[in-house]
Amino acid sequence: MGEIILATENDREQILELYQAQKGREFCAWDEDYPSVETISFDLSRDSLFVMKENGKVIAAISIEEDMDVDNLDCWNKALFPGGELARVVVDPSFQSMGIGQKMMEYGMKALKERGYKSIHFLVNKHNIKAIKCYAHFGFDVVGECYMYDQDFLCYEKTLQ
Repeated sequence: MGEIILATENDREQILELYQAQKGREFCAWDEDYPSVETISFDLSRDSLFVMKENGKVIAAISIEEDMDVDNLDCWNKALFPGGELARVVVDPSFQSMGIGQKMMEYGMKALKERGYKSIHFLVNKHNIKAIKCYAHFGFDVVGECYMYDQDFLCYEKTLQ
C-alpha cells in the first residue's frame, strides 16, 4: 500500500471526495454538514491531517482531533493525560477491508506519541460495525458510552506504547 504523509492544500479536494463517498453508507453517521471544507481547513491549519496515497490518489485519511467536549468526558483516565484523539478515519470504499484503516490508526497513534500524548481516546458510533472490527485489533478499552452530536457512542481509550 501507499505511504502515509501529512496532507497538503493540494489534497483538499480528494479528501473532501473521500468524506462525501462515505456519507449515506451503512453505519456512517456523517451528514451533509460534517465533515466539511471547514473541517479540512481546521485540520490542515494544525498539521493534523494525514493521507495515504496510491498512484498519486488519496485513498485514506485520518486526523488528530481537537474537541474539548470529547476531552472533557468523565470516562477518560486522567492519569493518562494528556490524551489525544483521532478522528475522521476514512478509506476509499474500493480499498476497504484491506487493512488500510488499521495502518492509518497505527500511524495516527505514532503521531500522537511523537507529539507528547500519553494516551489515545476517541468515540465510535455504537452501530459502526466496520469501525468496531477495525479497532478490535488494537485492544482498546471501552471505558464508557455517551450521547453526543445526535449519536450513541462507545468511548475508546488506550495507553500509547
